[in-house]
Amino acid sequence: MKHSPEYRSRREEERAEQKKTIGYKVWSVVFALMYPFIAVFTFLFSTLVMIFSGISQGLAYVLGKVVRK
Repeated sequence: MKHSPEYRSRREEERAEQKKTIGYKVWSVVFALMYPFIAVFTFLFSTLVMIFSGISQGLAYVLGKVVRK
């Protein structure tokens, strides 16, 4: 099956068809609206992991010094 001349490939034509669906448009809007919440959650979770990692490293350092004595 030959693709339309306005597209460089059949895959590009398939992508253009998929972008016309209502599901694609809904997903694009929902993703755009949710992106700030995803970004904030990622930042907070990463910060929390960093804090607990620092506590863990500190305890390992202190306990390492205590056990060696």
